Amino acid sequence: MGSTEHIRSVRLNRISSRSDLFPRLVAMQKLADAQNFAVYRMSGSGLPAKQRLVCELENWGPSAAAAASKALVDAYGDALLDHIEKSLLPLSWAGAHDRAAPGSADFAPFMARLKDGILLFSGLAFPVRLGAAGNGFVVFTGDYLDPGGDMIVELHGRSCQIMMDLLSLDERRAAAAEALSEREIACLQLAGDGRISEEIADKLGLSVHTVNAYLGSATIKLDSVNRIQAIAKAIRLGYIS
Repeated sequence: MGSTEHIRSVRLNRISSRSDLFPRLVAMQKLADAQNFAVYRMSGSGLPAKQRLVCELENWGPSAAAAASKALVDAYGDALLDHIEKSLLPLSWAGAHDRAAPGSADFAPFMARLKDGILLFSGLAFPVRLGAAGNGFVVFTGDYLDPGGDMIVELHGRSCQIMMDLLSLDERRAAAAEALSEREIACLQLAGDGRISEEIADKLGLSVHTVNAYLGSATIKLDSVNRIQAIAKAIRLGYIS
């Protein structure tokens, strides 16, 4: 789903951190004429009763994020979890201020409807199923949402790519975590703090040669061209601060 040109361009520009996803989500929010977005992933495995939705990204703002996310999950969490096991049709609901849920009448057979009037805001939820670690929803909320059928299809396609990139980020991070040793991470952290090899060696009780070997192997494992790039990548991946 979605435009082939858009998906191809996204794949050619592989993201390096979650912050890279925000401009794309904001662009999608504007296409939906929404006020906010949120990305949820399913957490937990095994019995459905142990599964829950966890908010991974949102732009409700620091003061409203927790309350808005809790309100949405309390209102529709169970329905969303049940829906994604059975269908990949997008869902919609009308908020207390709206008379109709998002989506035109002629597109209604291709959408699922949640109970209206529970929340103050209306919304669209696009389910994405990529396996245990990648299942979830991209959600857009606001008042008087009214995207056409073609736009709903476009947004669903882009939502799939967002979830694919989020999963890819986590997989690359896990692979890097398994590849880097504790000594390599420690050397990268001290190098990132501005320490030269001699200072790192003194701090860790190693020889300068050993420190350089650890930094060199970490650079290779992080697929970087030099120590500076390796440090930057380790920071982006969250292994050093």
